[in-house]
Amino acid sequence: MPQDDAVIGCTGLILIGTRGSVGPGEVLVRVRGGSETFLAWSEDPLPEGATVLVIESRGCREVGVIEWVDPLDALGNSAEAG
Repeated sequence: MPQDDAVIGCTGLILIGTRGSVGPGEVLVRVRGGSETFLAWSEDPLPEGATVLVIESRGCREVGVIEWVDPLDALGNSAEAG
């Protein structure tokens, strides 16, 4: 199956936790003006509810993800605290 390059760089929310190299979870990714689900693979286990960044497309509705914290969120919190 061809890669889906549109998802690379998108953020998502883990719906079913990943198990690292043992097995995938499921992620809801904001892409193409909506949201789509994909099987999510990660090096380390990620819990349900974690925010992730899609770093690769594995084709056939499978993606590689890493845990993600939006750096702009930190700026917003600093402005509110000051």
